[in-house]
Formats: sequence, structure tokens, C-alpha cells
Amino acid sequence: MNFRQTIFTSTLVIGTLSMTNAQEKTKPEETEVYTPIPKIVEAKALTTPAPSDAIILFDGKDLSKWVMTNNRDQTAQWTVANNEFTVNKKSGNIETKQAFLNYQLHIEWKVPANIKGKGQGRGNSGLFLASIGKGDDGYELQILDSYKNDTYTNGQAASIYKQFVPLANPTNKPGEWNSYDVIWTAPTFNDDKSVKTPARVTVLFNGVLVQDNITLKGPTQYIGDAAYRKAHGASPIKLQSHGDPSEPLSFRNIWLREL
Repeated sequence: MNFRQTIFTSTLVIGTLSMTNAQEKTKPEETEVYTPIPKIVEAKALTTPAPSDAIILFDGKDLSKWVMTNNRDQTAQWTVANNEFTVNKKSGNIETKQAFLNYQLHIEWKVPANIKGKGQGRGNSGLFLASIGKGDDGYELQILDSYKNDTYTNGQAASIYKQFVPLANPTNKPGEWNSYDVIWTAPTFNDDKSVKTPARVTVLFNGVLVQDNITLKGPTQYIGDAAYRKAHGASPIKLQSHGDPSEPLSFRNIWLREL
């Protein structure tokens, strides 16, 4: 390669990199979508008892199966009462002590009847199907009061946050329980840490199919597009303390079957 060819190639590479950087999304609004709007469906939470081979992640008594995400030596500091537990906004996220690959998960959640706020500031939490780091790193199935509460549709209840809009909106009114039933297939990676098979997930929301064996683009990104940036294996399941001013969410009847 002669001098002119070298300069041309270098300029081309720099120009390509500049165009790539210019196209990067740098604001959260750039990954919000507002259509399609999922149809509203009336449905009730499935209070499904745990099968005989299930791992009981919450039995109504304590959070001994859960730890603080930012300090895994500390038992989860959320509040347990009346066979349910409630988000402690001051303590941070919690996650399971045990790590999992592929599984079937059942979880029930509700927002208070007197909840205030709107949009993303109304009962915001998240079920991270695989927690791959501190904070909000992982693959998030959104938890939000989406009963007569408008927001971007890839951020409403049962969305794969900022990736996939749910097929329907069967959210129950505040004060009533909701249920998620999840089939999770973890991603796999090659020896060079590239993606071998991406993650897949199916979700039923109050018994209604809302995510149909979709292939995830990568872990959740609040800003920018999702992508697989690091390899990982079995991972804990995480619940988010979002810290918004609305009244905290409650959870009950959480169990899992490894697949």
C-alpha cells in the first residue's frame, strides 16, 4: 500500500467511526416507542401454587433466599408482612442468592390502591431475568402500573424494557394482584465470548400471552440500543428498587422450576 492509499484508508476508517459515533443514541428518549399500543384485555392474576419440584423463592415468611444486589453478603432488606414483601426504596435492589440458567418462573405483584404519579413514575420496578452486575445490569421485564397510565409502550408493564412491546395490556387496577409466568432461556457464548445463542423469553401476564418466545437483542440499556457486551453464565434473578416517589410495590408467591 502506497502513501496515498494509506491516507485514503485512514481517512475512510476515521470517517466511518465518526459516522458511527454520530449515529449512537445518547438520550433515553431516542429508544422510546409509542406504537403499537397493546390492546386492553380483562384478566385476573394467576395465584398458581408451586409444583412439587419448584424452588420456593418466597414462602410468605422471610427473604432468606434473597440478598442485596450491591452487597451480596447482606440479606435483602425489604419489608415482609402479611405473606408478602414490599420494596424498600432506601435499600436498593435485591436478587436471589442462587444463580440460574434456564427456568420457569411465577411471581405475583401489585401496586397500592392509592398510588399516585403517572407514566414511568407510577409503580415502577423491574424483574431482571438475569442479573449480570450491580445496579440495573441485566435483562429487564418491566413492572409498572399500566392501568389507565400512558407511557412509551416499550416501557409499560410486561415490556422487555426498551426492546419489545407487549402483545396486550391485561394490567389490573391498583390494589389488585398481577402475575407473571416466565419461560427464560439464557444466552450462551463461544470461547471467544461472542454470542453463540441469544436469550429468549416467553411471558404470560395474568394468564395472557404478551411475549411469545422472542429473541432478546441483549441486556437492557436505558440509553442506546441493547447489545451483548459481555459473556456470562448462570445468574441471579433481580427485583428493582426504582426509587420513584410513588408508593412501593409488593410481591408474593414466587417460585421457579429449573429447565
